[in-house]
Amino acid sequence: MSPPQSYRCWSISEESLRRYVYFASETCVQELLSAASDLKMDDGWKVVSLNGGVEISTKRHSGSLSVFRSRWLLTSISPEQFMTVANAIDAAKQWDSHLVEAKYIKDLNENLSIIRLRFGDASKRLFKNREFIVYERRETMDDGTLVVAVASLPKEIAAGLQPERNNSIRGLLLQSGWVVEKLQDDSCRVTYVVQLDPAGWLPKFFVNNKLSTRLVIIIDNLRKLAQASSCHSSS
Repeated sequence: MSPPQSYRCWSISEESLRRYVYFASETCVQELLSAASDLKMDDGWKVVSLNGGVEISTKRHSGSLSVFRSRWLLTSISPEQFMTVANAIDAAKQWDSHLVEAKYIKDLNENLSIIRLRFGDASKRLFKNREFIVYERRETMDDGTLVVAVASLPKEIAAGLQPERNNSIRGLLLQSGWVVEKLQDDSCRVTYVVQLDPAGWLPKFFVNNKLSTRLVIIIDNLRKLAQASSCHSSS
């Protein structure tokens, strides 16, 4: 009898994995740059919150979970200072204090890695007993804009790298990441995009509402981390 679909796995060579992740992440990078470009009236984004200089917008996709975008200006924080804390592991720590495991599984090259994020039994409902196997790609564009693209591997490939655990649900980070644009006076404009399917029984409206609220929290926490890093480096 064939195993359940959720437990099928593909064993691929490291070179094939590298090629797949490179091309998948290239698409994610371009989508992030498009989301960070100057706003247009017909680009599909709808502003749902504007608080303390942080703009939260959403874009709906037919039959799928909403994509959320936050944009804000960080004064006296350079892109390099912000990027010291804007990676998949540090960001995950801001999503939920009950993150129980965050580790790099494999480095495919100097700017492309595979990461495992696992949330424990005591965490809140959005991530309870969830794990994510994601890639992280970091790029500096020709104009100096810094991009971090993070998204889940396909379940079959992820299962080949890290078998699923019986007591956890493997969610999908459909797309996410940072675009950090350098401005004058060592300031930067930051755009964060996320589309998440935590899987399991959670209804889409619950996930969308929680993500909208948590975006403000993660922004504020990462801003504080970047400011602390800036103070520490200058002392």
